[in-house]
Amino acid sequence: MRFGQVFEGTVVKVPQPGAIGIFVDIGLSVGGFVDVLLLPDEGEDWPAEGTVADFEIWWADSRRQIRLKPFDSRYLRTDFTAFVERFRPSWPADVGRPVRDPGPVTPDELRAVLRTDGPPAKSS
Repeated sequence: MRFGQVFEGTVVKVPQPGAIGIFVDIGLSVGGFVDVLLLPDEGEDWPAEGTVADFEIWWADSRRQIRLKPFDSRYLRTDFTAFVERFRPSWPADVGRPVRDPGPVTPDELRAVLRTDGPPAKSS
C-alpha cells in the first residue's frame, strides 16, 4: 500500500454530519476513515451513507484503521491546498511512498498535530 493510492470505497457510516468524519469500506481487512478536517465545512456537502467514491490513502498508523482523503474534490475541504501547505507540507513528496506502521505516536508528534498554529518551522 502507498500514500496517495486510490481505492473505490463505500461510505458505511456518517455518525454526525459536520462533525467527527465518515467511515468507508475500501474492501480491506481494516476500516477506512475520513477525518472531519479533510471534509467540507458543511455536513450536507459530505458524501452520504451508501455513496460510492474514490478515496486516497492519507495516513496509516498503529490503529486498525486507514485514514483516507476524498479523491473527488466535491467531498474535500475547499482550502485543501492551503491546509496541506500548513499542516502536512510533506504530502506531495509522500505520495507514492510505501505506507509503514511507524508505531505509537510520540508525545512530541501528538503535540505537533494538536498545535493550532501548524507544525513548527523547519530549521536549516
